[in-house]
Amino acid sequence: MGPLAGYRIVELAGIGPAPFCATLLADMGAEVLRVDRVEPSGLGISQPKKFDLLSRNRRCIAVDLKKPEGTEAVLRLADRADALIEGFRPGVMERLGLGPEVCLKRNAKLVYGRMTGFGQDGPMAHAAGHDINYIALAGSLAHIGRKGQPPTPPLNLVGDFGGGGMFLAVGVLAALLEAGRSGKGQVVDAAMVDGAAYLTMPFFGMWASGLCKAPRGENILDSGAPFYDVYETADGKYVSIGSIEPKFYAELIQKLELARENLPAQMDRENWPMLKQRFAEAFRRKTRAEWVRIMEGTDICFAPVLEVGEVNEHAHNRARKSFIEIDGVLQPAPAPRFSRSRAARPTGAAVRGQHTEAALADWGFARDEIQRLKQAAAVKQA
Repeated sequence: MGPLAGYRIVELAGIGPAPFCATLLADMGAEVLRVDRVEPSGLGISQPKKFDLLSRNRRCIAVDLKKPEGTEAVLRLADRADALIEGFRPGVMERLGLGPEVCLKRNAKLVYGRMTGFGQDGPMAHAAGHDINYIALAGSLAHIGRKGQPPTPPLNLVGDFGGGGMFLAVGVLAALLEAGRSGKGQVVDAAMVDGAAYLTMPFFGMWASGLCKAPRGENILDSGAPFYDVYETADGKYVSIGSIEPKFYAELIQKLELARENLPAQMDRENWPMLKQRFAEAFRRKTRAEWVRIMEGTDICFAPVLEVGEVNEHAHNRARKSFIEIDGVLQPAPAPRFSRSRAARPTGAAVRGQHTEAALADWGFARDEIQRLKQAAAVKQA
């Protein structure tokens, strides 16, 4: 089920963008097998597995990659896979004996997806980093934030997930399509710096033209414009406004009951601070629910600012079934949607090594081979 049904993908367990990519592919129907370590590692944050949403919808085996038997087991999995994805620093997979040269020699059609922060080469390729560092180098972070304040990290959406995992998924899918024509696999080098820069592409043009060259927080899309911002309501909640087009802005002024006031022109940048103050005063007169009744569904470009715990209560999200519960945990439903090849409902995250024996058997390992791997402590069944 799903448009990627029939594709087999090996995921070398990691954190952040590579697991996000694996989740995307699994949610679209690919059979993704997560190869985890035999012992815990990562960020040192402990929580029940059902809350690890980036590990949902795939089986998990535990392998000790420091043992030659474990390395050979993963190579055999790669022999049967359409793609392999990993998120280690450059050179780690090569040191483990699992680098692309080895894997592609054994499986010429394999798509080898690599996820790093700075890329496989360059002066900073081997440096440690996190989302905040990658989007800083890409030119994205400097332009996110309010006037007079430092740049504001936008969670880890731009680097890890948008510029990282999403670009790795696109690259893997493109390479799978090409492999179907050429019969040859290849390496996909996805770097979060590259992806974050790509996401910022329109603003390079706006910067060059002078449209968005004012200091941070003083431009049209970075909270500088009064008609593109969030405002606090009477009950301490927030609403979002994006009334850029003149006709949408005119409706905003009308709904705010400011039409009779002698306001400056919409694009009079010198008076934007005054307009913003005036809008803020108007929005504080009513609760968020009252503004929803007044503005939702109009051409103002309006939406209430919902927290994670509120999203599933909104009528639009409920009508589209945008969120689902798995093991009692609310989470986003798979996206995008397909009219015909719909994927099955996702399953919850597996614990480390939960499917070691069953998955290895399904991928061609004989029962006695699995037992020998267990005896050598190269694999572990939960």
